Amino acid sequence: MKIPKIILPLLLLLLIIGCSKDSANPDGGTPGIDKSANLKALGASANELLSDAKFTSITIEVVYVTGFKPTDAALNNLAQFLGKHTFKPDGVKITTRAVASSNKAPFSIEEIAQIEKDERTVYNAGDEIAVFIYVADGSNENDANNKVVLGSAFRNTSMVLYGKTINTIANNSNSVDKNNVEAAVLNHEFGHLFGLVDVGSPMQVNHEDSENEAHCNVDGCLMTSSIEFGGSIIDMVNNNNVPDLDDLCINDLVANGGK
Repeated sequence: MKIPKIILPLLLLLLIIGCSKDSANPDGGTPGIDKSANLKALGASANELLSDAKFTSITIEVVYVTGFKPTDAALNNLAQFLGKHTFKPDGVKITTRAVASSNKAPFSIEEIAQIEKDERTVYNAGDEIAVFIYVADGSNENDANNKVVLGSAFRNTSMVLYGKTINTIANNSNSVDKNNVEAAVLNHEFGHLFGLVDVGSPMQVNHEDSENEAHCNVDGCLMTSSIEFGGSIIDMVNNNNVPDLDDLCINDLVANGGK
């Protein structure tokens, strides 16, 4: 992991990509809709997302606060990432929808879970597994001077991106594009939904970072802690290259029904 040079502006020193390994307790559901399959612990649906044994397609509902819509390039990159690592013969469908601000920033993960409860409309049905992505207009409440959180996978089919923080990083760097920052965060959080590292997809070879659980210890891997805790996003997507999974992470996915 590269360490930012001390001569860089202070702002860049604070631009650290991160995601928190959060969890939210399942809550009640709307009468007539069975939400229980989408309110499980992180990693619980790893095999269902990866294989076609139960679900032959994935539908992704992206709900974003007005002004924070993910770029088409980032969503296309996510679709390619899913096509590369999952068996879904009936494809991947991504829908987007704008909503008003909750005016609750900075956010706790419990507040994000409540927003999901209020806004999510798509749940598992038939042979289609559903994923909810919320793009918030603020930051995570745990952001600190030397670390900020860009995203969190907090349930088996739920994640949040902190759009305001992502925009700050992209707007203050001449070397990375917003779509590549978004793509890196989206793919990384989906890696957690896939059960990486050892949170639903058992490790075939021990490669978990001993200091950062649920992360890979192979330099350059999409699932390393340098993407989440203490690593600069500017370094990770420099030259506009979105990191990919290393062989050890891929082997874990293959063993759990993926590609």
